[in-house]
Amino acid sequence: MSTSTPPVVMTRGEPDAPLVVLLHGRGSRESEIITLADALPPGLRYAAVRAPLAEHSGFAWFANRGIGRPVPQSLRDTMDWFRAWLDDVAPTGRPVFLVGFSGGAAFAGGLLLDDPARYAGAAVLYGTLPFDAGLPTVPGHLDGVPVFVAQGEDDHVIPRELLDGTWQYLTGASGARTTARRDPVGHTIAPPALAALADWLGTEANQGERSASAAF
Repeated sequence: MSTSTPPVVMTRGEPDAPLVVLLHGRGSRESEIITLADALPPGLRYAAVRAPLAEHSGFAWFANRGIGRPVPQSLRDTMDWFRAWLDDVAPTGRPVFLVGFSGGAAFAGGLLLDDPARYAGAAVLYGTLPFDAGLPTVPGHLDGVPVFVAQGEDDHVIPRELLDGTWQYLTGASGARTTARRDPVGHTIAPPALAALADWLGTEANQGERSASAAF
């Protein structure tokens, strides 16, 4: 698989509902992260996308300069590849939420930073924004965008300075409307964080649908 071929995608839920794109971590695949849909609100469309770069027994979203530090051109190539798929399956006007774990969180963050207006919201789970990868992280860049952040207090996989920088930017200078939590876990999704993500996603999806209805 490469950025010259369409992605492998697993789907669940209502075909015409707001789209929630699930982005797996480095070395994982779409068949693992699609299981999150079981704990998330019904009535939405879930699409788990396989990253395009082979990584051990799984796949990755970008080449790394170090953990949590994408090679800028590699990230740009996969973001463009992803957008070609997304713009086909979810034309402008259909709400799209990004939910990324670990390496998928960095990819979700890159997509959001690249084009904040394209997404109804994004969840950055146990990962970092792709700092120093050619994407803007200026004050106010995500003004009003709904963002959910979950981190593990004992996460020793993602460098702490990247976790802290992500937390500080998303809860502060970015201007995003951020819901953020830290739980006493390592590099894994805490059950209370998953429940909070489900609440956040249900609330934001309902608000988006009401706003869309009011526009007609």
